[in-house]
Amino acid sequence: MKIVVLDGYTLNPGDLSWEGLKKLGDVTVFDRTSPDEIRERTMDADIIFTNKTPLRADVLNDLPRLKFIGVLATGYNIVDTAVAQKNGITVSNVPGYGTPSVVQLTFALLLELTLHVQRHSDTVMEGKWARSADFCYWDFPLIELAGKTMGIVGFGSIGEKVADVATAFGMNLIGSKRNQTDQSHRSNFRWADIPELLAQSDVVSIHTPLTPETQGLINKDSLARMKASAFLLNTSRGPLIVDQDLADALNSGVIAGAGIDVLSSEPPAADNPLFSAKNCLITPHIAWATKEARSRLMDISVENLAQFLNGTPIHVVH
Repeated sequence: MKIVVLDGYTLNPGDLSWEGLKKLGDVTVFDRTSPDEIRERTMDADIIFTNKTPLRADVLNDLPRLKFIGVLATGYNIVDTAVAQKNGITVSNVPGYGTPSVVQLTFALLLELTLHVQRHSDTVMEGKWARSADFCYWDFPLIELAGKTMGIVGFGSIGEKVADVATAFGMNLIGSKRNQTDQSHRSNFRWADIPELLAQSDVVSIHTPLTPETQGLINKDSLARMKASAFLLNTSRGPLIVDQDLADALNSGVIAGAGIDVLSSEPPAADNPLFSAKNCLITPHIAWATKEARSRLMDISVENLAQFLNGTPIHVVH
């Protein structure tokens, strides 16, 4: 059983172990694989694991031995699942492994926007506090979350955990989801459509999947509905936001700030307009990447393959 991992470095840069996978077959791990290298590296593979290395129709049709693709992520758009299904190839992903870490980064971005912790620390280290005539100072507005309203676009498992933390901060909640679920246990919650959510929220946090319907969801028109004092957070998928429209909104004061972990193209072009936008925090798609989350991802990926080999595949996508 030949197992090939096409881009193992992202999941395991050296602080985890591939031993669980090696117990299931002959494993070859490549740190990275370019598009030109995919076919050569997979031609004899029975099993392929990929994170962001694409497996399109032209490749899948040339791999007669391939029986299983393990996506080392939740999103699986890098695999042509229709062709895989046609060719009898099972595709499994890893849902839910990163929820606590995504929630944590969501609030790390929000707290930096509201309290400017790093910026204030930098001024202290530069000597400003030592020179101060007063016992304290602040160079940026300090904003309390209690009593503010958070709008959560995509009220699934991650959105609900974000809501739990927002509630602990004393925030009110507005949720938007295609299929509404019972939230009667939340006294601070109400449902609304996206236009109303944008207009009424002090913080908008996006946790919806990327689909043809949600691509470009946050654009010039939707940003114009938001409060001038509002913050936008995106730890979901980059193409949900039109980068140029968000940059324009930040630079012109349409909204007050943004904290984003994802961009429309990754890695981004050097001239991405958000790099020079006002009050915009950008992290390099790290919400999923704590060691704890990656450990869960590794364990579930191994279990996905083990269950497939046992004839009881799990987390199968179509």
